[in-house]
Amino acid sequence: KACSPPVSSPLLLPLLDILKRKFSVSLPFFISRRYLFSKKSHNAINIISAISAFGVAFATMALLCTLSVFNGFRELIGGLYTHFDPELEVRPVAGKFCNAQDEVLNRLRHHNCVQAFSDCLEEQAMVLFVGRPVIINVKGVDDHFAEVSNIESITTTGTANGRFLTHAADVEYGVPSIGLTQQFGAINYGSMPICAPRGGERINLTNPMESFNVMDIQSPGVFFQVHQRTYDDNYLITSIRFARELFEQPDRVSSVALALKPGTDIGRAKAELQDLAQGRFTVRDRYEQHADTFRIMQIEKSMAYLFLTFIVLVASFNIIGSVAMLIIDKRDDIETLRHLGAPQRTIVRIFLHESRMITAIGAVAGILLGLLLCWLQMEFGLLRFGNSGNFIVDAYPVSVSWVDVVLVLATVLTIGFTTAWYPVRYLTRKLIATE
Repeated sequence: KACSPPVSSPLLLPLLDILKRKFSVSLPFFISRRYLFSKKSHNAINIISAISAFGVAFATMALLCTLSVFNGFRELIGGLYTHFDPELEVRPVAGKFCNAQDEVLNRLRHHNCVQAFSDCLEEQAMVLFVGRPVIINVKGVDDHFAEVSNIESITTTGTANGRFLTHAADVEYGVPSIGLTQQFGAINYGSMPICAPRGGERINLTNPMESFNVMDIQSPGVFFQVHQRTYDDNYLITSIRFARELFEQPDRVSSVALALKPGTDIGRAKAELQDLAQGRFTVRDRYEQHADTFRIMQIEKSMAYLFLTFIVLVASFNIIGSVAMLIIDKRDDIETLRHLGAPQRTIVRIFLHESRMITAIGAVAGILLGLLLCWLQMEFGLLRFGNSGNFIVDAYPVSVSWVDVVLVLATVLTIGFTTAWYPVRYLTRKLIATE
């Protein structure tokens, strides 16, 4: 105290104000950085700090990799549906069918962003194969269906002359899914009757077949496989002419499949077509055509995110223990800073910066490790399903989204900064009060 300069001196007051403004922010950060990387009096504190940062890094890596795997499955399933589903599908809002020559529907078909369209009529029917009834979904399509989907890429032929074909002259063909093919017991099932109830008629119990339309369909010697049970179990593709006659729906459609011109923004085109639909039709993209499936996947991803967030929270508690031990270890430094005139807020901020730096180091390291692990999985397929051959892909699919990267980083930093705020303030103030 005898060596301290007189604070009342008018020449020293401006200098003290400048030093106070200069070090009010940088001084706590400078000291906390020195504490973090310098050797402590007890080596256990260094080890605990490293373990704390490693725990945060591991939890961050696990969170990012898990979300990326969910993204990979979403893209994988979405890619499978692209072989069968069109880019956009138009369906009537009210009822199952609508007039194929509807004025609004014609405007949607001939919009300047549409490259090709295909009229479809879909309904359930029953087949009598070897006396055994099987309920199927009959999808009637026109000759442009191959232009709005990739159906030919998932069609498998069982004969040398087999190809995707719905009709030829007066012969109507039915292309079954792999599930129906297995139920029929053969790819080339020959001729097969298909039954559908007549509209507006009650079933005649004495002779039920009088209440049904019965039409024969031929096998083209091919089948298709989407690798999704929605289509693979009981779908049969035929011509829309056959479907209209079978279900007694002349000049009607249940949906119109649209293929957009290359380079067209799907979201913008969908919005324009939806405005043009005047509320009478709904325009759906591929994800919306299977909204339930992708909604379940999103719920699973959200639940995984919440559970792994708890792991990040537990890992953040290690930081509190590490900083608490550091506060006790630096008791003499705290006393020295107080004698030099450092306010209590500055001392608290030193250890808050310490906890934040440990969190930030762990979060950044975890993000980098997660990105590296995802890249290794995408390139080399480190985690595989097995050698049974029953899976679509050999290894777990991974797709890194930068939105998820930002979300994970923000989550870890928020949890780390928030959980350490009150304990550090409480321990520091309590230690100062007991001195």
